[in-house]
Amino acid sequence: MDRLRIDKWLWAARFFKTRSLAADEIGKNRIQVNGDVAKASREVKAGDTVALRMGPLTRTVTVRGLSGQRGPAPVAQQLYEETPESLAAQAAFREQRRTGSEPALAIEQGRPTKRDRREIDGVRHQAEWDNRWSASIDDSSDSDDDQPPPRGRPQR
Repeated sequence: MDRLRIDKWLWAARFFKTRSLAADEIGKNRIQVNGDVAKASREVKAGDTVALRMGPLTRTVTVRGLSGQRGPAPVAQQLYEETPESLAAQAAFREQRRTGSEPALAIEQGRPTKRDRREIDGVRHQAEWDNRWSASIDDSSDSDDDQPPPRGRPQR
């Protein structure tokens, strides 16, 4: 076997759990072979350079071997060799994540308590009622009875 489909090779080399996931990533133009955007039917051979964009990180590997079967991880790692630039980029990314601040620590107050939530809802509800438009005829306060009009069908 001197050539193999790229989706099958990515699956056998354990970059993706299923061939369909590999084909989806290829369809999203996240995989390049020798600098060209690949299609799922593209065949790779030993010596080709494959660039995989996985999240914010791009991994660049050189194909060392081909396998049509998915084997254990140590065997799958023998199918490729990662470039030194890719390894350096991974190390820099890991260091950046390690030294970066936790996003949850940026929240000063935290989640509102039940009392805070009731106050927020009360203010919001009051603002809605104050801005509400009324279509009643008697908007003037000159009526002598403060009784609302009777509800339901008028009596005969």
